[in-house]
Amino acid sequence: MRSLRDALGQFATGVAVVTAVTRRGDRLGVTVNSFTSVSLDPPLVLWCLSRRAPSAPAFAEAGRFAVNVLAAGQEHLSRRFATPLPDKFAGVETHPAPGEVPVLAGTLAHFACRTVSTYDGGDHLIFVGEVEHFRRAEGEPLLFHSGGYRAFSSPVREMAFGTVD
Repeated sequence: MRSLRDALGQFATGVAVVTAVTRRGDRLGVTVNSFTSVSLDPPLVLWCLSRRAPSAPAFAEAGRFAVNVLAAGQEHLSRRFATPLPDKFAGVETHPAPGEVPVLAGTLAHFACRTVSTYDGGDHLIFVGEVEHFRRAEGEPLLFHSGGYRAFSSPVREMAFGTVD
């Protein structure tokens, strides 16, 4: 299993925090790298969550979620929402999206969604949501590759030089 995980880790991904709010008003948040677009018409995205995650039942019942795409330099948010804490949102600036779902400030993008389907994905749940609201900003993404955070870098462009006779 470890060798499969290591091989899958060779695929570089972005890092996102998925947030939601329960019917009781409790805020949920979890770090994921399993986020992708599914369709533009209708606008659908998906993400996956381990069935063993303590928040899995609450996300399944929430009915809405927001995917917050993290920017370079936001490793602290990734680590915070990946760690079991009594209040993951303490000291984190958020804004309400439609449905009162919290979105994180300073991210590259967020997608506020209504859950349209949840599928069995082996040891994970697959959440599909219809995007109801989104925002994007400019900046570099936070990347994850081979078990660690990575910096995005553009390839060096070679400049052509001539000689003067």
